Order: sequence, then structure tokens, then C-alpha cells
Amino acid sequence: MPPSREHIRIYIDAPLSPGAQIALSREQAHYLRNVMRRSAGGTIGLFNGRDGEWRASLTELGKQHALATLDGQIQAQRGTPDLWLICALIKRARLETIAEKAAELGVREIHPVITEYTNAPRMNTDRLAAITIEAAEQCGLVSIPKLYEPEKLHALLDKWPPERRVLFCDEAGAGGAALARLQAAATPQAPWAVLIGPEGGFSPAERDRLLAMPQTLAVSLGPRILRADTAAIAALGLWQSVCGDWNNAPVAIDRTAV
Repeated sequence: MPPSREHIRIYIDAPLSPGAQIALSREQAHYLRNVMRRSAGGTIGLFNGRDGEWRASLTELGKQHALATLDGQIQAQRGTPDLWLICALIKRARLETIAEKAAELGVREIHPVITEYTNAPRMNTDRLAAITIEAAEQCGLVSIPKLYEPEKLHALLDKWPPERRVLFCDEAGAGGAALARLQAAATPQAPWAVLIGPEGGFSPAERDRLLAMPQTLAVSLGPRILRADTAAIAALGLWQSVCGDWNNAPVAIDRTAV
């Protein structure tokens, strides 16, 4: 019978191995002591995105410091499908929702892009990274998506890997029914990206370029125009149900993802 999970899980950027002592940050000590009401002697789960999840005993827990000793691994490292999310920059709250749900849905990399119709050209990278970590902590995940700095969509397409397919969610209607088209195009273990545009959609030049790429699979997400965050969640769920690990398909572990 596998070891039981810990209710409190914390991400830590440090190697995890039997007997290792891990110093937690001041913020993590405050969270454990004052928010979760834990004390020395209790146990928590620690993970780093590389070494699985480990049960750790709180050997010290003060107001501004905490020390945890690793007792044993309780969850092996699991990989995520080779899926990127390419999302246009949008307003802060909705972009934060996309980052959170992308982590929960098992995206390996998040690539924010600036399109011709982008009206929010900046983002708080540190804030979005923290949101993906919080999502992993709360949802029992051991992998965290790699978050990239924003770049122009055309620049990303200039260096696009030839083997990576693109699920282009086209609100202008160039694509057919998403489920049928994706089922027909699905190939086991193939790398993919889901592409979501800004609230104003893609420009004609961007659409033409995407539709001319042999890697592009243009699809419609139904008869309604979806907000960008809703479209991202819908498309990622669709991809996971057809091509991803929702059917317990084996995936390769990417130990460079964090």
C-alpha cells in the first residue's frame, strides 16, 4: 500500500534525499506556524519538481525560521505530457487564472506571447511563477510548468520546432469541430502546443501565417466566443482527454522543467 499523502505540501528548490535537512524560508515558516498552526514534531510534504515528494519532520519551527528533516519518499517523480501553452498576454487577473489552471492541467511549458492585438504587453513573471507553485502545492502535483518571459508571437514562430504540432484555437472559424479533428490527428507521445489568442483575436497576418504552417491544426471551440482564460482551460482539457495523461498514458519525465 503506498504511503499516505501529507495534507500540507511545500515546494522547495533544494535537492531531496533520505535524511537531508532542509531550511525553509521565513515566509514558509510563518505559513506553517501562524496559518496552519503547526509546531515542531509535525510532518509535511516537500517536493522540488525533480525528486518526487518526501515526508519531512519539522525539527525546528520558530517565528522566522524552520528546519525539516526528510524521512522518506511518499510520491515518485512523475512527468507531464510534452505540451506547451502559448497564450497571448491579457489582463492580469485572467492571465493569473490561465497560469494556475495550466499548472493543474499538466502543461510542461508556458510561453506568453505578444500579438498584434495584445493590449496588455507586460506581466509579473515572479507572481505568475508563484501561482503555478501554489497550484502544484494544493493539487498534489510534483511537476511545475516552466514559465518563459514574453516574446512576440512572430519571433516564437520563427524558431518553431518542426516536430511540434500546434492546436490553433481559431475563433474566426477556419477550423472544424475540435474533438473530431484532434482525435484524427492524435499521435501517441507527439509533442504539442495549444495556442490561445488575446481578447481581440489574431490579426489576419497572424492567422495566415499559422494556417500556412504544416504543424498547425486549426479547431473551433464551439459556437460561442470564449474569453481567453475560458478558451485556454477548454482547449487544455480537450487535449488532455484525447492526447494527454487523463487516460493514464505513460509520459516521459522531464527533469529540466523546473
